[in-house]
Amino acid sequence: MSSPHDFDFFHGEWEVRHRRRTDFLDPGSDWEEFPATSRCQPLFDGAANLDEIDMPYLGSKGLTLRLFDRETEQWSLTWSSSRTGKLFPPVFGRFEGERGAFHGDDVHDGKDVRVRFVWSGISATTARWEQAFSTDCGATWLTNWTMDFTRSCGTPGA
Repeated sequence: MSSPHDFDFFHGEWEVRHRRRTDFLDPGSDWEEFPATSRCQPLFDGAANLDEIDMPYLGSKGLTLRLFDRETEQWSLTWSSSRTGKLFPPVFGRFEGERGAFHGDDVHDGKDVRVRFVWSGISATTARWEQAFSTDCGATWLTNWTMDFTRSCGTPGA
């Protein structure tokens, strides 16, 4: 069951290894890899958090706001890029056991897509996030971005 403390593991500083497709909708597209750094801070006594990820390779930063809805016991995750300054549509979901799955709707390159974020591999020093898109209402998914998080040296967790 999800709780306001599901993302407590993520508080603090992280080194990030990105791997993403050069075309998010093409299963045959190449992968590119690059490093980044991330810092997450808790809000609302853990029922919210804000992280900023610095991606020099892309010449941009990203920001995610996560909010826990105590009535539905679900999280909303909303992303923004420094390139646009706009909020992307949120994804919604929860953790079940050691895995968090979040879904929403968006548009990519003019096409309607179903979006899935999955958090897994969570420990005191590691975590994994992946993004997948579906153009057929979730019947099939194409993973197009992964991030492997490792605690920065000497950085305490939550």
